[in-house]
Amino acid sequence: MRLFAAIDIPAEIKDALRCFVSRLKPTAKIGWSPVDNLHITTKFIGEWPEPRLDEMKRTLATVPVKGAIDIKVKGLGWFPNPRRPRVFWVGVEGGERLRTLAQATEQAVARLGVPVEKRDYSPHLTLARIRETVQLECLHQTIESLPAGCGFDFGSFSATQFFLYLSAGGKYTQLAGFPLV
Repeated sequence: MRLFAAIDIPAEIKDALRCFVSRLKPTAKIGWSPVDNLHITTKFIGEWPEPRLDEMKRTLATVPVKGAIDIKVKGLGWFPNPRRPRVFWVGVEGGERLRTLAQATEQAVARLGVPVEKRDYSPHLTLARIRETVQLECLHQTIESLPAGCGFDFGSFSATQFFLYLSAGGKYTQLAGFPLV
């Protein structure tokens, strides 16, 4: 089973993102992510044996982060950079509380043998993946034509829990929830 831990995005923010993506989608033939699949990953776990699923749930239940996490979904960017992008993303601002949750989750599952991520935690929502060289000029022009004052601010929310997800066949299924309050 392929697993990850994540925070869900509220419906009103997904609606704002859906509207934004619908304006951009016709401008570039890239691998657009289904908006309903968007989430804030706190730890990609990867392949995990099904007989040990309860062990993973028990471990995630011990993550010591308590208290809601205030999150803003704002800004746009490209990984690794705008000149040779592989990922088009929306920023996630969760401050030290979100980083602490990601680190605590990382440490908890590492005790089960899950490899530790070597890259710094960089929360974001993947709007699209770019697997081959394609023309992005029209996409860039459309983004630049949007009102300068919008700041690409898609909303804020208070996360009160995170979830263990199963990823299978392009679908994500919640397996367990863990309260933060």
